[in-house]
Amino acid sequence: MEDIKIKLLGEICEFYSGTGFPKKFQGNLEGKYPFYKVGDISKSADENKNFLTKSDNYVDERIVKTLKGKIVPPKTIVFAKIGEALKLNRRMITSTECLIDNNVLGIKPKNDSILAEYIFYFMKFVKLENYSESTTVPSVRKSELEKIKIRVPSIQNQQKIISILENIDKTKKSKTESLKKLNELIKARFVEMFGDPEIKNKDKSLKKLCDICLVNPDKRKDPRLTNNDLEVSFVPMSAVSENGDIDTTNIKLYSEVRKGFTYFSSNDVLFAKITPCMENGKGAIAQNLKNDIGFGSTEFHVLRPLENLSNPYWLYVLTTFDSFRKVAEINMTGSAGQKRVPVKFLENYKVNIPPLSLQNEFANFVQQVDKSKVAVQKSLDETQKLFDSLMQEYFG
Repeated sequence: MEDIKIKLLGEICEFYSGTGFPKKFQGNLEGKYPFYKVGDISKSADENKNFLTKSDNYVDERIVKTLKGKIVPPKTIVFAKIGEALKLNRRMITSTECLIDNNVLGIKPKNDSILAEYIFYFMKFVKLENYSESTTVPSVRKSELEKIKIRVPSIQNQQKIISILENIDKTKKSKTESLKKLNELIKARFVEMFGDPEIKNKDKSLKKLCDICLVNPDKRKDPRLTNNDLEVSFVPMSAVSENGDIDTTNIKLYSEVRKGFTYFSSNDVLFAKITPCMENGKGAIAQNLKNDIGFGSTEFHVLRPLENLSNPYWLYVLTTFDSFRKVAEINMTGSAGQKRVPVKFLENYKVNIPPLSLQNEFANFVQQVDKSKVAVQKSLDETQKLFDSLMQEYFG
């Protein structure tokens, strides 16, 4: 039986902290070094990649010297260390010398006794939220991560573990890509029927979203909410995906959630308002709610379609377009790690409103595509269970 060593992460890995990155130096698409931010990690994760290969920002030697920048070597595992992004547990491996901003932390094996890819999968297993400080903004310290214990098998067994996990990863990515293509099909149909939402048709009268839906409806006006023992669905941010999936199986009593949570009802549209969940596309149509009522994270905005004016499927897909999310991002307020889309943005967003009959026709198309998505998602969930089981076996 193999003698597996137990080591502290600080014993076997170098830690790399980030560099402050003032806005005046950002936006260059040429330069010797890519300068990675949390958004770059998120984008690469959304593209199902393990390695960082491109950035929205590059810097040359002169800027590195001005910033007193710390060069991060290739094969360094990088991840968000602060804010809501920390909870998403996204990891990437650098593919070249680079810089990382000060919301990111990097670790790299000190020697050849442990492989970078092994550390990569181990760090995907580690839930950084469990090591974060209990403050308003979650964050992790290098000193806490250095104390984490890791099992270190032989190089041969590390390679076997990496190979197995990489193969399952490829299967997951293939199924995820299939889901992505189905979502793209829905958006293509939207554009075919209604035009690109980014291009406002000047020949039609534009309306504000608040004219066709209620934004953050008031629970006090819901006559069903009179019984404290009424069972309702509870939906935290983690229960909503970037693909429109929503888990409504967590049931609570109304008395448990009546204060401090966001109220919504069946067929309302949920829109994640906080960074990076908003930029990553989190949102869904609230369906299969217990007693048709839900409560969830305060980081959701709620859009309730108005009868005879809007359909939830049309409304939801509108909010998934990159053009919509980019304008929302520009209008965010607050500090780094806690930026949010204000309610006024949604209320005042102007759009061409198609006839309800066309919206309903589009909804029927979406529901047909959703049947295919359900089959792919089921297969993906089974693959994910296998992956999680093996991660627990190797690193737990």
